Amino acid sequence: MVRVSPSMLAADFVHLADEIDMINRSEADWLHCDVMDGVFVPNISFGFPVLESVAKICRKPLDVHLMIVKPERYVEQTARLGAMMMNVHYEACMHLHRTIEEIHQAGMKAGVTLNPSTPVSVLEDIIGDVDMVLLMSVNPGFGGQKFIENTIAKTKRLRKLIAESGSHALIEVDGGVQAETAPRLVAAGVDVLVSGSYVFKAPDPLKAIQELKEL
Repeated sequence: MVRVSPSMLAADFVHLADEIDMINRSEADWLHCDVMDGVFVPNISFGFPVLESVAKICRKPLDVHLMIVKPERYVEQTARLGAMMMNVHYEACMHLHRTIEEIHQAGMKAGVTLNPSTPVSVLEDIIGDVDMVLLMSVNPGFGGQKFIENTIAKTKRLRKLIAESGSHALIEVDGGVQAETAPRLVAAGVDVLVSGSYVFKAPDPLKAIQELKEL
């Protein structure tokens, strides 16, 4: 069954506790947390003070996605949150294998994110060491962008690489995930759907999450 990880970036931060309560009551599997530094991506979202507060009340595993330069500096801080997954960008890590090892040693699962222009072939020598690969289906930095169609074919290439390597990595996709794109992504081999605006801006967010789960 597909996992659903609603993106907190699209939540109403004036009523964040209520939004987290909705996630707790929902069928969501994880909570996706996008940390942006205004350097690696052209936007600033939230940092560890917000994540620490969220971690105290969220009963879903935290899926922490660091869209920042030098994410390896924050392995221990992310682990202290109780995060289940620490996801770093391939493009931001000079020594990716070392960073993955540090994430595992800190007790978390390790994810690697690829920007839309980064081919899946760059993961050939690391795919057996990661727990998940996140494919960005929009250019990272802002919510509500249009889905990049090449993500479907890219997902299939990644699924083939995982199968041929014997890796057990999950495939996660983030960006433009909604009623039309989600079924196509699942058919292409996606395991985890990250959805922001489609969930949090829906008339009935609980129903939106349920419908994604039933794909």
